[in-house]
Amino acid sequence: MYFIVVHLVAAIVLLLWAVRMVRTAVERAYSAQLKRTLARAEKSALAAASVGAAMAIALQSSTAVAALASGFASGGLLAGATGLALVLGAYFGSAIVASILSFDLSLLIAPLIIAGGVLFLRGTERRTKQLGRMVLGIAFVLLSLQMVSEATAPWRDSELLGTVVNYLRGDPWTGFLAAALITWLSYSSVASVLVIITFGAAGILPLEIATALVLGANLGGTLIAYGMTRGGDVRARRIAIGAAMLRGGAALACLILLQVWPLAAIGLPGNVGQQASLLHIAFNFVVMVIGLPLAAPVSALLNRLVRDAPAGEGRDLARFRQTALSGGHKGNVDMALASATRELLRMSEMVEVMLQPVIEILKSGDKIAIRRVKALEPEVDQSNSSIKLFLAQLEWEAMDESQTARASDLSNYAVSLEQAADIIARPILRVADQLVERRLTFSEEGWGELIDLHARVLSNLQLALNVLISEDLESARQLVAEKDAVGVMERQSMGGHFSRLRSGNTNSFETSELHLETVRALRRINSLICGIAYSILSEHGELLGSRLARRPAVG
Repeated sequence: MYFIVVHLVAAIVLLLWAVRMVRTAVERAYSAQLKRTLARAEKSALAAASVGAAMAIALQSSTAVAALASGFASGGLLAGATGLALVLGAYFGSAIVASILSFDLSLLIAPLIIAGGVLFLRGTERRTKQLGRMVLGIAFVLLSLQMVSEATAPWRDSELLGTVVNYLRGDPWTGFLAAALITWLSYSSVASVLVIITFGAAGILPLEIATALVLGANLGGTLIAYGMTRGGDVRARRIAIGAAMLRGGAALACLILLQVWPLAAIGLPGNVGQQASLLHIAFNFVVMVIGLPLAAPVSALLNRLVRDAPAGEGRDLARFRQTALSGGHKGNVDMALASATRELLRMSEMVEVMLQPVIEILKSGDKIAIRRVKALEPEVDQSNSSIKLFLAQLEWEAMDESQTARASDLSNYAVSLEQAADIIARPILRVADQLVERRLTFSEEGWGELIDLHARVLSNLQLALNVLISEDLESARQLVAEKDAVGVMERQSMGGHFSRLRSGNTNSFETSELHLETVRALRRINSLICGIAYSILSEHGELLGSRLARRPAVG
């Protein structure tokens, strides 16, 4: 019995790790694309749900989609109703993933391990390696499910199992709550549902118990999203609470309904595992279909019920922290540079907070959001001054070449971030003011281009923060490639804009200068935040001295 339990626990741990492995690989390889896709979910509730389902299938996790949606909502990039529709779609997508993985795909395990291993070990590009990691993760998911089936085989005729099953038949609420708790603790509803389906297919669980467990896993999945947003931005919490109300409430209602109308009357095809899989998909599909028209009224209700902390009552702990530039570094240059890096990271995060709500500000002209952005600009300026003064006071004569280069890079990057903040607080906010004063809106095509460009720049800022801390060469190369990609997007947007002008698009004509100014501003911000990559690549000799071709000597 001991070895059987250890085998089962090992299989479940492998399953949890494999699901996380796939999600991490997709996020690392396609983070920018995922965020740009998420930014385009505003068209309609159905479009948002479709985006959520597609992302959940790609990431094999509705939790990851909920986390991305919460981040966008916190930055003002995603309306509450849109975010709620997107999360409901993600729940349906994760149900499809669980159903696909529950099939007997054991013949694919060995080929997937070989293919994934070759891609990861032999690949030279970052994306190729992450693709290999993703393929390996899928193989390990299938392997773990095979291990679960093998580990549970000796239990099928166990007296203890019979006793537990008989108890749960008479008390489905215990199984429902236990599944919800286990799902919440494991942080993966896909993994929980896969284990339940595997148990059902092995003949360990009857349908009524498997159904109660699946419903509990769905409730637990909503609790994961709620737990992630506790203490966070109120807009993200509203989305999580709305999802819990719709999906969690539906799970409770279904369990009550099943006490009156047993599932045996439906006559579902297949074994218990297949039946549980079908019920899981049907449940999330129905929740999505019913929830989409309710997303807007539920969001409006939560806007009234879930209020943000009044100004003055909240506690911005970042404002009470002691600056990293004071004390404990005299005579230790490396420690001083680490302190400057910490302060520069804080400065970068303030610029990120300023950049996040730009699209929402351009769309709505929200005066409160504008005031918040403007209020951060003096803090960014002060951080820039403090970092430059701190670095200037170091004993440069005693520093070696690498320390001197690092100090110079930090000082230059602080100036770049300060300039990026100025662009956000001046040209971009000026565009927002003019849109409101003149009651103008961008054309649909132009607005889509701005959304894509803003999402790309915001993603690059987050990548730049990673490069700043890690000084990783591969990430620095990726950041330089992203800078060039944004330049291409700028040229394409301008080309498309002039095409719309030639076609007589009224919106494009009225907002021509504003559109071009916004595109140029976002491109300039991107160039400034990508500067840290050039410093790192230059230090390692990975930049050419000049991009100009040599001219032949004359005479």
